[in-house]
Order: sequence, then structure tokens, then C-alpha cells
Amino acid sequence: MAAAGLDKRAVPNASAASAPRAFDYLNPELPAGLSRVPMPVIDASPETLEGFGRLVDDRTRCAVEIVRWPAQGWRAVDADTGDQGGTTEGVFVSEWQGDILLGRNDAVGGEYILAYATEPARADRTHRRDPGCILLWHANYHPDGGQLFFPLDASPYVVPLALPGDDVRPEDFVCFRFDGRQGLYIHPNVWHEGVFARRGTQRFFDKQGAVHARVSIDFAREFGCLLEAAL
Repeated sequence: MAAAGLDKRAVPNASAASAPRAFDYLNPELPAGLSRVPMPVIDASPETLEGFGRLVDDRTRCAVEIVRWPAQGWRAVDADTGDQGGTTEGVFVSEWQGDILLGRNDAVGGEYILAYATEPARADRTHRRDPGCILLWHANYHPDGGQLFFPLDASPYVVPLALPGDDVRPEDFVCFRFDGRQGLYIHPNVWHEGVFARRGTQRFFDKQGAVHARVSIDFAREFGCLLEAAL
């Protein structure tokens, strides 16, 4: 019997969450009736980004951390091996089409629905109104390395982040606001979901670990919610 007052939707299904899964990022088929968990929106600064990453002024001088492959037992991985995959780079495009925010990451050949501006079932791609909020359905982290996003179009943008840990919960996420003059470097294992244009289309230089391992959280199915932040 469930404990009194426990919201079953707020407890992730551990077996389902831990099973390997291939996401259909362009057709997530989200269930109806999802609740919303508000994210605080704060300005990005060296102080507020502590633990998440850092602001970047010059993309050419930002080194990307590569994480050594973990040992499988008590014997250590040799010191000159396990972190030689290097990095990959390309352009990340964040584009609002009506109520849907699309992402394309040329560095890894990925295309995604990053977020919505209204209930997913009512999302309309055809209008040109600026979005008033983001509704986030998914996030991930990269255990193999860090990631750099640097704006090629100097416009404001936002990035939802949460500190490392597989027991992360929706209320752990914070939406950071950037003025568009600086980039963002994200440490390995930090939860994120790309970079979010506040309106229209915005391009970013992207550099990340070439292995591109990804660990995901599906807020809609694990917690019955979407994460919401005002723009």
C-alpha cells in the first residue's frame, strides 16, 4: 500500500528509468494532463553558475574536460588511456516554430524538440508570436565530457541546468538567463538540454566530448510533469 499522501507521479519508476532507451526526440508523444513544476529564473554569473559551469568570453580558449573511462573493478585504468576520444564541434541551432522550440546539433547529428510554449497537444507551429514561457519535457547529461555553447548570434538565451546526480528531481532545476554576450561551458555530468533561444532562431558554436554518451530524464513519464520557466 502506498504511504498516505504520497503522489505516485512524483516517484520515478526506477526500473524503467534505468533501462536503456532510444528517445524519439522529434515525436515525444507526451501524455496529456501533465502538471507543471516552475523553475526559478536567475541571471547567469560566475557566482550563480558555481558547480554547474562557467561563463566564456573567448570560445577558442575554452578547454573541454574529457572524463577518463571508469574502471570496471579494483584495477585502475592506465593513466595514459581511457580519455583519448577527444572532442567534436559544430553549430547548434535553436529555433522557435510557433509554440515548438526545435534544436539541431550538427556536432553529433542530432535533432530534437527541446521545449514547448504551451500544452504540447495544443502546440501550433504556424504562428509567429513570441513565446512567453518554456515547457521542458526532457533533460540529459554527458558522463564522458563537458560541453561549450557560444552564441554566434548575440541575442539573449536561457539554459535550464541541475547539479550532477541520478536522483535529480524536477524541483532541482534552475533556468539561467544569459544576455548573449558570453557563452556557457557546462561541466561533465551536469543536467541540461541544449540552449534555448528566447525568440526566433539563434545559432551557437558547440564543442563537446566526441563519445557523446547521454543519460536522460523524461519528466513527463517519470514524474508526470513539465518544467516551466517564464521568458
